[in-house]
Amino acid sequence: MAKIKHYIHRYETEAINNDGVNGVAYIPNGLAVAVSHPLEDAPGTNPEQLLGLSLSTCMSATLEAIEKENGLPHLAEVHVHVSMVKSTDGLDFLVTAQIHIPHITHSQAVDFAHQAEHRCPVSKLLSHSDNYTVEVVDSFKS
Repeated sequence: MAKIKHYIHRYETEAINNDGVNGVAYIPNGLAVAVSHPLEDAPGTNPEQLLGLSLSTCMSATLEAIEKENGLPHLAEVHVHVSMVKSTDGLDFLVTAQIHIPHITHSQAVDFAHQAEHRCPVSKLLSHSDNYTVEVVDSFKS
């Protein structure tokens, strides 16, 4: 028998884009962001950047909570790399989240990253994709 999920709404928002890849995306009565095609030299952001920002922010906040639960200061860093690629199925995103936590051992960092991967709502959305990976690094490449 399938487990039934119950939800308690904590926050919700609506994001609107009527312009496609060149124009403006916005939150009613809030943020408005210029958007542009990622392969054109035009001002604005694109879905790849917005996805990276969303995942890095969510993972960082989740890691902050995990560090706090363990009596540690928040020193975790999250870098997200998003590539748009053409595959046999059309366009795809390849998403890699790299996590660096300098004040704990590598094995503890792997444990914290694993916890964050399964607790962060954005990561949970991506976790069913073969195109998403999370890795712990000892340092970031420049």
